[in-house]
Amino acid sequence: MSWADRSGMTVPFWSPAEIDGALRGIVAHLAERRVLAYPTETVYGFGTAVDQASIDALVRMKGRPPGKPFLLLIGDPQQVHRLDLHLPPYAAHLAARFWPGPLTLVLSGGDGRVPPRLRGPEGGVAVRFTPHAGLQRLLRFYGEPITSTSANRPGVPPAMAASEIIAQWPEEIRAGLLHVLDGGRLVPSAPSTVVDCTGRRPRIIRPGVLSAPVLRTIVPDLVGDT
Repeated sequence: MSWADRSGMTVPFWSPAEIDGALRGIVAHLAERRVLAYPTETVYGFGTAVDQASIDALVRMKGRPPGKPFLLLIGDPQQVHRLDLHLPPYAAHLAARFWPGPLTLVLSGGDGRVPPRLRGPEGGVAVRFTPHAGLQRLLRFYGEPITSTSANRPGVPPAMAASEIIAQWPEEIRAGLLHVLDGGRLVPSAPSTVVDCTGRRPRIIRPGVLSAPVLRTIVPDLVGDT
């Protein structure tokens, strides 16, 4: 049996033994500049290595329109520094309190290290330190961030189970362009709160799990509400 399950459609990614057994195959798949589907703390995501060719493969597969960037998932805060992204003091305070967790920080910097397709309208790069234990293990083993976007066709709700991805993307899976990590059915939850950290003051640009009053216990001059 290969690193995928007997159906050849998914890779078991639930128990610690399954996760550890899948890591080398996952890294090899990412090195081939192909797309990975994986469970997160909220929904299933699609991701790739952080290079232009990999991101182009994801854009083609999902049909992502211009102007909609992908965020980065990290398994270690040092991965932010290795990409030369700038963590201002207030962002460092937020990260120290809420990472890993449902907080996405939009950071400046990364010139020459981060492909332009990952930058939003304000020029920043969105980063989240995922609290999903299996994904953390993968990211630490891989040693680099991966891109992240919801695993769904346009107009279809984000996938909450591997079976939903199989139903929507069977040809890509059979062709080996997409590997699906099956972490079971996820429990519905609110999205992460997104805070723009590219300016002098932090600013909420998407409400989520962490409310403005909670964030203001760490950064009192936060702009915006949830």
